[in-house]
Amino acid sequence: GKSLTACSEPSSLAPQPGSVGDRGRRPSPLCEPPPRSNQKTQHCLALLVAGEMSSAAYLDTDENLEALISRIEQKSRKIETLLKQSKPVEALKTALEGSPLKTRDERCKSANWIVVHRAMMAIRDIDGMFNSLDTEYYDILMKYLYRGLSTGDRPTCDQCLKIHEKLTERAGLGCILRSLADTVNTVFVVDKSIVAYLQLVWLVAS
Repeated sequence: GKSLTACSEPSSLAPQPGSVGDRGRRPSPLCEPPPRSNQKTQHCLALLVAGEMSSAAYLDTDENLEALISRIEQKSRKIETLLKQSKPVEALKTALEGSPLKTRDERCKSANWIVVHRAMMAIRDIDGMFNSLDTEYYDILMKYLYRGLSTGDRPTCDQCLKIHEKLTERAGLGCILRSLADTVNTVFVVDKSIVAYLQLVWLVAS
């Protein structure tokens, strides 16, 4: 695959006027670590967001958006109860269940991210969490880890990195690749999973 140093050539990534866009080109997630220059790295990431990822396909939900928000609010209350009962793993399972993946409404995606984040940050024993977490949750958890990494918030990123390491050990690279390749079931309106993955690679390389 191309080295990330190719990102220093903006014209090679940006779609040409009148062209279909980026449908034929996707950056490989298995790429070399980006250069240590933070400015150049951020430039690469900005290009990927603006150009390479603009044509991701989404499916709109037929459900009423207010009903989705209402369900997330109910889920939030249940999570708070579970956390008060010192059941963080059950809280995380509840947060991940019924995530609004196919809607393009950012209110729903952000609202569910808030409850997932609340439960995820309450996890202290990560190994213990994975001993209790069914494998069916792995792929959706990986998606939310990349959303967490994309925030740039230090405590959130630190927790996501710890969970990401353990999740990759258990689920393998296939879990990462499925999360990056699936542009329909997303936790972002504009899917930034690949960008978050590159940020992760940069953090590790630094």
